[in-house]
This record gives sequence, C-alpha cells and structure tokens, in this order.
Amino acid sequence: MSRNRIIALGAASAAAIGIAFLARGFLVPEPVQPVQQTVVQQEEKVDVLVLARDVKAGERLTAAKLQWRPWPKSMVISGMITKEDQPDALTSIDDKRAKGPMVAGEPLLEGKIAKSGEGGVLAALLPKGMRAIAVKVMVETGAGGFIMPNDRVDVLLTRKITQGNRQPVSVTDTVLENVRVLAIDQQYAADKGEQAAVPEMKTATLEVTPKQAEVLARVQDMGDLTLALRSLAEEGEGNLADAKPRLSPKFAAQAGGDVQLFRFGYSRLAPALN
Repeated sequence: MSRNRIIALGAASAAAIGIAFLARGFLVPEPVQPVQQTVVQQEEKVDVLVLARDVKAGERLTAAKLQWRPWPKSMVISGMITKEDQPDALTSIDDKRAKGPMVAGEPLLEGKIAKSGEGGVLAALLPKGMRAIAVKVMVETGAGGFIMPNDRVDVLLTRKITQGNRQPVSVTDTVLENVRVLAIDQQYAADKGEQAAVPEMKTATLEVTPKQAEVLARVQDMGDLTLALRSLAEEGEGNLADAKPRLSPKFAAQAGGDVQLFRFGYSRLAPALN
C-alpha cells in the first residue's frame, strides 16, 4: 500500500471518529430539570351585601337592588354587612333608604343607610350645618317638571315694582345660585326606576345655609319663585358635592354692608346675609 493511501485512510478514520463523538453529543438528552410546583393558597372569603345596581340618594333599598357577593375576609371593614352577622339583611332592608348615591358592586355600609326610628329620611340626607327649606313652585316654573332630587338649580324671584306714576313692571332677579334640590313634593328619589319627569310640582325642598334660608323665607311673599336647572358641568373640575349654594351679588352684601330688598316698589335695608 502506498504512503499516500495510508495517509488518506488515517485522515478518514480520524474524521469518522470525530463525527461519531459529535453525533453522540447531539443524541444524548439533556438532563430533565425538576418541575417546581407552586401551591396557591385560597384566601378565606365571606358573603358581603353589595349593590346590584346604582342607587340614588334617598332611594328606598329593596332586596331586588342588593345581593350577596363573596369578599376576601381580610378586606372586610367596619360597617360592611356580612351574611354571617346579618343573615336576614335582605328581608329587613325594605324600611331603609340610601343616605347618598351608590354604584353597582359597591358594598353597602351601615353608615350609608337611613334607618327608621332615626328621624326623617330628609334629615338623614342633610349635611351638617345645612338647612332644608320648602318653597312653592309650579311645574311651569320648574324647568317643565324635569327638575329631580339632587339636581342643582338657581332660584329666581319675579315681582312687580312701581316707580312713581309709572305702570308696574315685572323684574326678575337671581336670589340663590347652585342650590341642591333635596326633594320634589314628597319624592326624595325615584322609587320605581328612572322617571322621565315629575308630573306636577308644587313644592321643592332646597338645601341651603341658615342665613340663606332666612333670605328665602323673606322673599317668598314678594313674588313668584322659579327654579332654573344648572348643568352638571357648571362647577368645572371641582367635586360637585363640595359646591355650596351662594347668594347672588344683588342679595349678598359686601363685607360689613347691607342688602337692599324691594317690596311693592319701596326699598329697605336688611342686615348682611351670606
């Protein structure tokens, strides 16, 4: 055998051995990593009473508007109504009303319920330091009957004044701005779903400060009162619940000044009312 052939055979043998080692490396399976099992511990839950749909301030709470829903026990706070503590809550809720608006899915808290025996529902809806005063209005002076509880309105006074020998003329002034309507007649809020309008409006109960209540009591017999509905966007980015009623500039004195009230064409000075 020639030398060249021997060298070729040797090189071929070496190549074959190398290929065999490489193939063995590819064919040997990688070691299997142990599977790590994660144990998820279920948190204990309790049934909590929540709103099944949106509820308005003053609206009657019924079993159809509420439901039991599982709630993490660690997230149950004081005031929540649990099935463990009050299993008959759905049947004993009919004589209660909501003190404020609530949304579907929100837990019902004891502090947001007006209970029988705690005074009138309207008193429960009234914030501290505010007063409720009823004023006589007619459907044609109340935005066509579309003013509802919780709406914001301006209170306008229309009266006739006489100056000298001239014929009496009608004058309309804004008395109060941004006043919350607490109730229309005996209706705090819709008890049977959404109502398009109040059929006939005779009395509107308004939320005002004590001084503003005095002004309204004085002007009611001076002429006719009209409610002008305000837009919800009137207060801009501010919280609507924080927007307070205010006397118009004509009925509110400057600091230390007086208010000039007109009646039957004659003017008189009254103490400053804010």
